[in-house]
Amino acid sequence: MDLDLRKLRYFAAVAEKLHFGRAAEELHIAQPALSRQIRALEQDLGTPLLTRDSHGVALTDAGRQLLDDAGPLLASAHAVRRRVTVAARGGRRLMVGFRAGIAVTAAVRQFATRHPDVVVDVQRIEGDDQATMLLDGRIDVAFVRLPINEAGLRVAPLYAEPRVAVLPAGHRLAGKDQITEADLAGEPLVWNGDTQPTLRPHPNAGYLARGVDETLEHVAAGRGISFLARSATVFYSHPEVTYVPIPDLTPDQVCLAAPTARTSPTVDDFFTAAQATAEITAECGNYEMWQQLA
Repeated sequence: MDLDLRKLRYFAAVAEKLHFGRAAEELHIAQPALSRQIRALEQDLGTPLLTRDSHGVALTDAGRQLLDDAGPLLASAHAVRRRVTVAARGGRRLMVGFRAGIAVTAAVRQFATRHPDVVVDVQRIEGDDQATMLLDGRIDVAFVRLPINEAGLRVAPLYAEPRVAVLPAGHRLAGKDQITEADLAGEPLVWNGDTQPTLRPHPNAGYLARGVDETLEHVAAGRGISFLARSATVFYSHPEVTYVPIPDLTPDQVCLAAPTARTSPTVDDFFTAAQATAEITAECGNYEMWQQLA
């Protein structure tokens, strides 16, 4: 039996709120109608998805599994509608997302040689948006940094990028040729979505920053240190911040990602272009190479 997307959307609302009344209000339908739709979905699937008792609503094992799978499926359906709407306006367009510090020009140029009729738009994305924006159709393909929730996505590795420590200009280690993780033990840390540092401070220490610009401002203000991919030294500067290589940190992994439901020769050709130009893209994060290219 085909899965009814409307029932699935109703189920996801109840499962996320664990409350029929609040879910019905969000969906703008009557609560009895919502209850009937959930029971019909359970009958379609042949298993209970929710338990209902005096303590409230809870997910069964089957319900938890369905909720895990529902997000990418509903996002994919939304993306189909978005792409159809765009196509109806005429013209062919590919929206390419990219994380801070990743140069996309080489891949776009190579792709354009095979698809001169396709308009390529680019949009910068943040770490907490990269999977969501791919699945809901706002972007078609993206240069992402790991980790990423790969559910509903195909992810192809491109290259690894060394990391640098981000220090206030007056820091005791500023100006060093390179440092180690041990050199920074005990330092307060500015948490950044672009990094997953192995150096972890006390849980109550540090600031949470969203994006490179916020990170640099916190570090410049002396609120802590941080870590970024090496490309930050090329694309971002701040008079009160210095970068120092830290070779013993795990490199940052850059990948290309697209929804598994988004299969087309156009997207496949962009994957090919990105993989063919991965070395050039990686070297754009190398300051010395960037000077030579300039």
